[in-house]
Amino acid sequence: MAFARCKDAEIYYEVHGRGTPVLLSAGMGGSGSFWAPQLDALASRHQVILYDHVGTGRSAAGSRSIAGMADDIACVLDNAGADAAHVVGHAIGGIVGIELALRHPKRLRSLTVVNGWGRADPFLRRCFEIRKALLNQSGPQAYVRAQPLFLYPPQWISENIAHLDAEEEKILKHFPSIATMNQRIDMFLAFEGGRRLKGISVPTLLSSAKDDALVPAYLTRELAAAIPGARVHEVDWGAHAFSVVTPKIFNDTLLGFCREVDR
Repeated sequence: MAFARCKDAEIYYEVHGRGTPVLLSAGMGGSGSFWAPQLDALASRHQVILYDHVGTGRSAAGSRSIAGMADDIACVLDNAGADAAHVVGHAIGGIVGIELALRHPKRLRSLTVVNGWGRADPFLRRCFEIRKALLNQSGPQAYVRAQPLFLYPPQWISENIAHLDAEEEKILKHFPSIATMNQRIDMFLAFEGGRRLKGISVPTLLSSAKDDALVPAYLTRELAAAIPGARVHEVDWGAHAFSVVTPKIFNDTLLGFCREVDR
């Protein structure tokens, strides 16, 4: 557990295990704790680097552009003593990974984007409009209470309701400011990879769930068509946070991809 001084912010990060570095970047919540279901499996073979985005979790408050967040990953890698890493990002963490691959390609051994997008279509925009309305009109507790509906399959929610209720308290304790959340949502909805995506040259895995009701799988397929040589991995069930719902499937796929690249 340590802090990296990156420009004007102190970024909290952790390093676990040994081996080829794997850096994990979370989605909208921004906390490295999102990757708890991956930690043991990955750390048995790799040096795993977790971090909290600026303005979230245990990192300092502050504002960042997508480019600035990509630079933050490079800064965290420097502090962890890693020249290059397999960079894995969930949703907006994947967009930051894309930006890193364009700005600092030598810092990546590979790129994995989980339920991400290269452009926000009308459906995705409407989903986030609803989430912003909940946050701004009803407050963080309503936003966090509704969050599982966007992240997980209905049956999984029903079967894990006690766990989700306990998680709700922890999330609220470290919830970013409303201003930070609005800025993050607006920034990532504005992202347009466009023709720049053709410039990504690192091995790329795009992983998605067919039942994702927040970021539909067709957005991953669009992204794959734009990134040269990108590989698509789809699961049938698990929704937006399928890395939490079906961790073994996700972990085995990611480990296999990293092993292949490292060879």
